[in-house]
Amino acid sequence: MLELAIVLPTLNERDNLAPLIERIDAALRDVSWEVIVVDDDSTDGTADAARALALADNRLRVIQRFKRRGLASAAIEGMCATAAPFVALMDADHQHDPALLVQMLAAVKAGDCDIAVGSRFVEGGSAAGLSSQTREKGSRLANRLARRVTGVEMTDPMSGFFLTRSEHLRAAAPRLSGIGFKILLDLLATANPSLRVKEFPLQFAERLSGESKLDSAVAFEFLVGLYDRSFGRFVPSRFALFGTVGAAGVVVHLAVLTLLYRFAGEGFALATVFATFAAMTFNFWVNNWLTYRDQRLAGLSAIVRGWLGFCATCAIGALANVAVATLLQARGFHWVLAALAGILIGSVWNYALSSRFVWGRF
Repeated sequence: MLELAIVLPTLNERDNLAPLIERIDAALRDVSWEVIVVDDDSTDGTADAARALALADNRLRVIQRFKRRGLASAAIEGMCATAAPFVALMDADHQHDPALLVQMLAAVKAGDCDIAVGSRFVEGGSAAGLSSQTREKGSRLANRLARRVTGVEMTDPMSGFFLTRSEHLRAAAPRLSGIGFKILLDLLATANPSLRVKEFPLQFAERLSGESKLDSAVAFEFLVGLYDRSFGRFVPSRFALFGTVGAAGVVVHLAVLTLLYRFAGEGFALATVFATFAAMTFNFWVNNWLTYRDQRLAGLSAIVRGWLGFCATCAIGALANVAVATLLQARGFHWVLAALAGILIGSVWNYALSSRFVWGRF
Protein backbone atom coordinates (compact mmCIF):
# COMPACT_ATOMS: atom_id res chain seq x y z
CA MET A 1 0.00 0.00 0.00
CA LEU A 2 1.23 3.47 -0.87
CA GLU A 3 2.87 5.05 2.17
CA LEU A 4 4.96 8.06 1.19
CA ALA A 5 4.76 10.68 -1.55
CA ILE A 6 7.83 12.79 -2.36
CA VAL A 7 7.01 16.08 -4.08
CA LEU A 8 9.67 17.59 -6.33
CA PRO A 9 8.93 21.14 -7.54
CA THR A 10 11.04 21.67 -10.66
CA LEU A 11 12.16 24.46 -12.93
CA ASN A 12 14.79 23.46 -15.48
CA GLU A 13 16.00 20.34 -13.63
CA ARG A 14 15.94 17.85 -16.53
CA ASP A 15 19.38 16.34 -15.99
CA ASN A 16 18.86 15.98 -12.23
CA LEU A 17 15.70 13.87 -12.31
CA ALA A 18 16.88 10.41 -13.38
CA PRO A 19 19.79 10.17 -10.92
CA LEU A 20 17.60 11.55 -8.12
CA ILE A 21 14.90 8.92 -8.71
CA GLU A 22 17.64 6.27 -8.52
CA ARG A 23 18.82 7.70 -5.19
CA ILE A 24 15.26 7.77 -3.82
CA ASP A 25 14.67 4.17 -4.91
CA ALA A 26 17.91 3.04 -3.26
CA ALA A 27 17.08 4.88 -0.02
CA LEU A 28 13.46 3.69 0.26
CA ARG A 29 13.82 -0.04 -0.41
CA ASP A 30 11.38 -0.94 2.38
CA VAL A 31 8.91 1.89 1.79
CA SER A 32 6.05 2.04 -0.73
CA TRP A 33 6.56 5.43 -2.35
CA GLU A 34 5.66 7.66 -5.26
CA VAL A 35 7.30 10.79 -6.64
CA ILE A 36 5.21 13.72 -7.87
CA VAL A 37 7.12 16.12 -10.12
CA VAL A 38 5.45 19.54 -10.23
CA ASP A 39 7.05 21.39 -13.11
CA ASP A 40 6.57 25.09 -13.81
CA ASP A 41 6.70 24.64 -17.60
CA SER A 42 10.50 24.39 -17.74
CA THR A 43 12.20 25.49 -20.93
CA ASP A 44 14.73 22.63 -20.82
CA GLY A 45 12.17 19.83 -21.23
CA THR A 46 12.02 18.78 -17.58
CA ALA A 47 8.35 17.76 -17.82
CA ASP A 48 8.99 15.61 -20.91
CA ALA A 49 11.96 13.97 -19.21
CA ALA A 50 9.79 13.22 -16.17
CA ARG A 51 7.08 11.70 -18.36
CA ALA A 52 9.64 9.52 -20.09
CA LEU A 53 10.80 8.25 -16.69
CA ALA A 54 7.19 7.66 -15.66
CA LEU A 55 6.65 5.35 -18.65
CA ALA A 56 9.30 3.06 -17.20
CA ASP A 57 8.32 3.49 -13.53
CA ASN A 58 4.66 4.01 -12.59
CA ARG A 59 5.69 5.33 -9.17
CA LEU A 60 6.46 8.65 -10.87
CA ARG A 61 3.76 11.19 -11.73
CA VAL A 62 4.00 14.59 -13.41
CA ILE A 63 2.05 17.80 -12.98
CA GLN A 64 3.02 20.41 -15.58
CA ARG A 65 1.82 23.91 -14.73
CA PHE A 66 1.29 26.68 -17.26
CA LYS A 67 1.24 30.43 -16.72
CA ARG A 68 1.92 30.15 -13.02
CA ARG A 69 5.14 29.76 -11.12
CA GLY A 70 6.44 29.56 -7.59
CA LEU A 71 7.93 26.93 -5.34
CA ALA A 72 5.42 27.29 -2.51
CA SER A 73 2.34 27.02 -4.72
CA ALA A 74 3.89 24.09 -6.63
CA ALA A 75 4.58 22.32 -3.34
CA ILE A 76 1.01 22.80 -2.12
CA GLU A 77 -0.42 21.55 -5.40
CA GLY A 78 1.77 18.47 -5.43
CA MET A 79 1.30 17.62 -1.75
CA CYS A 80 -2.48 17.79 -2.07
CA ALA A 81 -2.43 15.52 -5.14
CA THR A 82 -1.45 12.33 -3.35
CA ALA A 83 -3.41 9.67 -1.50
CA ALA A 84 -0.33 8.66 0.51
CA PRO A 85 -0.75 9.19 4.28
CA PHE A 86 2.70 10.77 4.50
CA VAL A 87 4.19 13.42 2.22
CA ALA A 88 7.66 14.89 1.88
CA LEU A 89 8.99 17.91 0.05
CA MET A 90 12.53 18.11 -1.27
CA ASP A 91 14.53 19.87 -3.96
CA ALA A 92 15.30 18.14 -7.24
CA ASP A 93 18.89 19.41 -7.46
CA HIS A 94 20.46 16.76 -5.13
CA GLN A 95 21.19 19.23 -2.34
CA HIS A 96 18.80 17.25 -0.11
CA ASP A 97 19.82 13.71 0.78
CA PRO A 98 16.92 11.24 0.24
CA ALA A 99 18.57 8.80 2.69
CA LEU A 100 17.24 11.03 5.51
CA LEU A 101 13.67 10.24 4.48
CA VAL A 102 13.78 6.87 6.26
CA GLN A 103 14.57 8.44 9.65
CA MET A 104 12.14 11.31 9.09
CA LEU A 105 9.29 8.95 8.16
CA ALA A 106 9.98 6.71 11.17
CA ALA A 107 9.84 9.68 13.55
CA VAL A 108 6.53 10.98 12.22
CA LYS A 109 4.97 7.49 12.12
CA ALA A 110 6.04 6.83 15.72
CA GLY A 111 4.47 10.09 16.89
CA ASP A 112 7.78 11.62 17.96
CA CYS A 113 6.85 14.74 15.99
CA ASP A 114 4.24 16.14 13.60
CA ILE A 115 6.78 17.33 11.10
CA ALA A 116 10.35 16.14 10.49
CA VAL A 117 12.73 18.72 9.06
CA GLY A 118 16.12 18.33 7.45
CA SER A 119 18.24 21.04 9.07
CA ARG A 120 21.52 22.50 7.86
CA PHE A 121 22.22 24.17 11.18
CA VAL A 122 21.39 21.55 13.80
CA GLU A 123 24.37 19.74 15.35
CA GLY A 124 25.76 17.36 12.76
CA GLY A 125 24.30 19.28 9.82
CA SER A 126 26.19 21.35 7.27
CA ALA A 127 25.41 24.23 4.91
CA ALA A 128 28.48 23.58 2.79
CA GLY A 129 26.35 23.37 -0.37
CA LEU A 130 25.43 27.06 -0.20
CA SER A 131 27.27 28.79 -3.01
CA SER A 132 28.89 31.50 -0.88
CA GLN A 133 29.43 32.72 2.67
CA THR A 134 27.11 35.61 1.86
CA ARG A 135 24.28 33.21 1.08
CA GLU A 136 24.97 31.24 4.27
CA LYS A 137 24.89 34.40 6.38
CA GLY A 138 21.71 35.49 4.58
CA SER A 139 20.13 32.12 5.30
CA ARG A 140 20.96 32.39 9.01
CA LEU A 141 19.46 35.90 9.15
CA ALA A 142 16.33 34.67 7.36
CA ASN A 143 16.04 31.87 9.90
CA ARG A 144 16.13 34.33 12.80
CA LEU A 145 13.36 36.40 11.22
CA ALA A 146 11.33 33.29 10.41
CA ARG A 147 11.51 32.07 14.01
CA ARG A 148 9.89 35.32 15.14
CA VAL A 149 7.02 34.83 12.70
CA THR A 150 6.40 31.14 13.33
CA GLY A 151 6.97 31.16 17.08
CA VAL A 152 8.66 27.77 16.67
CA GLU A 153 12.12 27.27 18.10
CA MET A 154 14.16 25.40 15.52
CA THR A 155 17.48 25.90 13.81
CA ASP A 156 16.30 25.91 10.19
CA PRO A 157 12.70 27.08 9.62
CA MET A 158 13.82 28.03 6.10
CA SER A 159 14.52 24.43 5.18
CA GLY A 160 12.96 23.17 1.97
CA PHE A 161 13.22 19.53 3.07
CA PHE A 162 10.54 18.19 5.40
CA LEU A 163 8.08 15.33 5.91
CA THR A 164 4.68 15.32 7.58
CA ARG A 165 1.32 13.60 7.58
CA SER A 166 -0.72 14.48 4.50
CA GLU A 167 -3.71 15.29 6.68
CA HIS A 168 -1.77 18.11 8.38
CA LEU A 169 -0.90 19.65 5.03
CA ARG A 170 -4.44 19.34 3.66
CA ALA A 171 -5.89 20.88 6.84
CA ALA A 172 -3.59 23.89 6.52
CA ALA A 173 -3.75 24.23 2.73
CA PRO A 174 -6.80 26.57 2.57
CA ARG A 175 -4.95 29.03 4.81
CA LEU A 176 -1.56 28.83 3.10
CA SER A 177 -0.71 31.86 1.00
CA GLY A 178 1.36 30.00 -1.61
CA ILE A 179 3.55 33.10 -1.78
CA GLY A 180 7.30 32.88 -1.64
CA PHE A 181 9.70 30.00 -1.88
CA LYS A 182 9.64 28.48 1.61
CA ILE A 183 6.39 26.69 2.36
CA LEU A 184 7.65 25.40 5.73
CA LEU A 185 7.59 28.95 7.09
CA ASP A 186 3.99 29.32 5.92
CA LEU A 187 2.94 25.91 7.26
CA LEU A 188 4.43 26.45 10.73
CA ALA A 189 2.91 29.93 11.04
CA THR A 190 -0.53 28.73 9.88
CA ALA A 191 -0.92 25.45 11.77
CA ASN A 192 -3.44 25.47 14.59
CA PRO A 193 -2.63 23.83 16.93
CA SER A 194 1.10 24.22 16.48
CA LEU A 195 3.00 21.36 14.91
CA ARG A 196 5.64 19.51 16.95
CA VAL A 197 8.93 19.67 15.08
CA LYS A 198 11.96 17.41 15.12
CA GLU A 199 15.08 18.30 13.16
CA PHE A 200 17.48 15.91 11.49
CA PRO A 201 21.05 16.87 10.55
CA LEU A 202 21.25 17.54 6.82
CA GLN A 203 24.51 17.64 4.89
CA PHE A 204 23.42 20.29 2.39
CA ALA A 205 25.26 19.36 -0.79
CA GLU A 206 26.11 21.22 -3.97
CA ARG A 207 23.58 20.95 -6.77
CA LEU A 208 24.37 18.19 -9.25
CA SER A 209 23.45 20.00 -12.47
CA GLY A 210 21.98 23.28 -13.65
CA GLU A 211 21.96 26.71 -12.07
CA SER A 212 20.53 27.94 -8.78
CA LYS A 213 17.11 29.59 -9.06
CA LEU A 214 17.88 31.92 -6.14
CA ASP A 215 18.21 35.57 -7.06
CA SER A 216 17.48 38.90 -5.42
CA ALA A 217 13.83 38.59 -6.42
CA VAL A 218 13.61 35.34 -4.44
CA ALA A 219 15.14 37.07 -1.43
CA PHE A 220 12.52 39.77 -1.79
CA GLU A 221 9.89 37.03 -2.03
CA PHE A 222 10.98 35.80 1.39
CA LEU A 223 10.22 39.23 2.85
CA VAL A 224 6.85 39.12 1.12
CA GLY A 225 6.19 35.80 2.82
CA LEU A 226 6.99 37.32 6.21
CA TYR A 227 4.73 40.27 5.44
CA ASP A 228 1.89 38.01 4.31
CA ARG A 229 1.98 35.97 7.50
CA SER A 230 2.07 39.13 9.65
CA PHE A 231 -0.15 41.65 7.83
CA GLY A 232 -1.60 39.90 4.78
CA ARG A 233 -5.05 39.58 6.37
CA PHE A 234 -5.27 43.40 6.53
CA VAL A 235 -3.74 44.40 3.19
CA PRO A 236 -3.27 41.69 0.52
CA SER A 237 0.38 41.01 -0.21
CA ARG A 238 0.19 41.57 -3.96
CA PHE A 239 -1.56 44.91 -3.51
CA ALA A 240 1.06 45.90 -0.94
CA LEU A 241 3.81 44.97 -3.40
CA PHE A 242 2.14 46.89 -6.20
CA GLY A 243 1.81 49.88 -3.88
CA THR A 244 5.46 49.65 -2.85
CA VAL A 245 6.56 49.62 -6.46
CA GLY A 246 4.18 52.48 -7.12
CA ALA A 247 5.80 54.46 -4.31
CA ALA A 248 9.16 53.96 -5.97
CA GLY A 249 7.51 55.06 -9.21
CA VAL A 250 6.48 58.27 -7.48
CA VAL A 251 10.15 59.03 -6.92
CA VAL A 252 10.86 58.41 -10.61
CA HIS A 253 7.87 60.55 -11.60
CA LEU A 254 8.94 63.47 -9.43
CA ALA A 255 12.56 63.18 -10.51
CA VAL A 256 11.67 63.38 -14.22
CA LEU A 257 9.12 66.14 -13.58
CA THR A 258 11.65 68.17 -11.61
CA LEU A 259 14.28 67.72 -14.30
CA LEU A 260 11.99 68.80 -17.14
CA TYR A 261 9.85 71.43 -15.41
CA ARG A 262 12.26 73.08 -13.02
CA PHE A 263 15.56 72.72 -14.85
CA ALA A 264 14.76 72.21 -18.54
CA GLY A 265 12.01 74.85 -18.59
CA GLU A 266 9.35 72.65 -20.20
CA GLY A 267 5.67 73.43 -19.60
CA PHE A 268 4.12 71.66 -16.63
CA ALA A 269 1.62 69.67 -18.72
CA LEU A 270 4.24 68.33 -21.14
CA ALA A 271 6.67 67.60 -18.32
CA THR A 272 3.92 65.68 -16.50
CA VAL A 273 3.23 63.59 -19.62
CA PHE A 274 6.88 62.54 -19.88
CA ALA A 275 7.13 61.96 -16.13
CA THR A 276 4.00 59.79 -16.18
CA PHE A 277 5.28 57.57 -18.97
CA ALA A 278 8.72 57.31 -17.36
CA ALA A 279 7.13 56.18 -14.08
CA MET A 280 4.76 53.83 -15.91
CA THR A 281 7.66 52.14 -17.70
CA PHE A 282 9.60 51.85 -14.45
CA ASN A 283 6.56 50.35 -12.70
CA PHE A 284 6.05 47.79 -15.47
CA TRP A 285 9.64 46.53 -15.29
CA VAL A 286 9.77 46.29 -11.50
CA ASN A 287 6.29 44.77 -11.18
CA ASN A 288 7.20 42.18 -13.80
CA TRP A 289 10.37 41.34 -11.86
CA LEU A 290 8.89 41.34 -8.34
CA THR A 291 5.14 41.74 -7.89
CA TYR A 292 4.19 39.24 -10.59
CA ARG A 293 7.28 37.09 -10.34
CA ASP A 294 5.13 33.96 -10.52
CA GLN A 295 3.67 35.26 -13.80
CA ARG A 296 6.82 36.98 -15.02
CA LEU A 297 6.86 37.82 -18.73
CA ALA A 298 10.03 36.56 -20.39
CA GLY A 299 11.49 36.99 -23.84
CA LEU A 300 11.69 40.18 -25.89
CA SER A 301 8.36 39.79 -27.67
CA ALA A 302 6.45 38.95 -24.47
CA ILE A 303 8.04 41.86 -22.61
CA VAL A 304 7.31 44.31 -25.42
CA ARG A 305 3.69 43.10 -25.66
CA GLY A 306 3.40 43.26 -21.89
CA TRP A 307 4.79 46.79 -21.77
CA LEU A 308 2.43 47.92 -24.54
CA GLY A 309 -0.47 46.23 -22.75
CA PHE A 310 0.53 47.86 -19.48
CA CYS A 311 0.64 51.26 -21.16
CA ALA A 312 -2.72 50.63 -22.84
CA THR A 313 -4.49 49.51 -19.68
CA CYS A 314 -2.97 52.39 -17.77
CA ALA A 315 -3.82 54.94 -20.44
CA ILE A 316 -7.03 56.13 -18.78
CA GLY A 317 -5.30 56.22 -15.42
CA ALA A 318 -2.46 58.20 -16.97
CA LEU A 319 -4.94 60.58 -18.61
CA ALA A 320 -6.67 61.11 -15.27
CA ASN A 321 -3.28 61.59 -13.65
CA VAL A 322 -2.27 64.32 -16.09
CA ALA A 323 -5.71 65.99 -16.08
CA VAL A 324 -6.03 66.13 -12.29
CA ALA A 325 -2.44 67.26 -11.75
CA THR A 326 -2.67 69.96 -14.42
CA LEU A 327 -6.04 71.22 -13.14
CA LEU A 328 -4.85 71.43 -9.54
CA GLN A 329 -1.61 73.15 -10.53
CA ALA A 330 -3.57 75.69 -12.59
CA ARG A 331 -5.84 76.33 -9.59
CA GLY A 332 -2.88 77.35 -7.50
CA PHE A 333 -1.89 74.10 -5.77
CA HIS A 334 1.82 73.55 -5.30
CA TRP A 335 3.13 71.55 -8.23
CA VAL A 336 4.34 68.69 -6.01
CA LEU A 337 0.93 68.31 -4.36
CA ALA A 338 -0.77 68.49 -7.74
CA ALA A 339 1.50 65.76 -9.09
CA LEU A 340 0.87 63.50 -6.07
CA ALA A 341 -2.91 63.90 -6.41
CA GLY A 342 -2.70 62.88 -10.07
CA ILE A 343 -0.61 59.84 -9.17
CA LEU A 344 -3.14 58.73 -6.53
CA ILE A 345 -6.07 58.94 -8.95
CA GLY A 346 -4.24 56.93 -11.62
CA SER A 347 -2.89 54.23 -9.31
CA VAL A 348 -6.23 52.52 -8.57
CA TRP A 349 -6.94 52.05 -12.26
CA ASN A 350 -3.41 50.87 -12.95
CA TYR A 351 -3.56 48.08 -10.35
CA ALA A 352 -6.98 46.74 -11.28
CA LEU A 353 -6.55 46.64 -15.05
CA SER A 354 -2.89 45.64 -15.25
CA SER A 355 -3.48 42.75 -12.83
CA ARG A 356 -6.23 41.43 -15.07
CA PHE A 357 -5.00 42.11 -18.58
CA VAL A 358 -1.19 42.18 -18.41
CA TRP A 359 -0.34 39.40 -15.94
CA GLY A 360 -3.66 37.57 -16.06
CA ARG A 361 -4.50 37.81 -12.37
CA PHE A 362 -7.21 39.85 -10.68
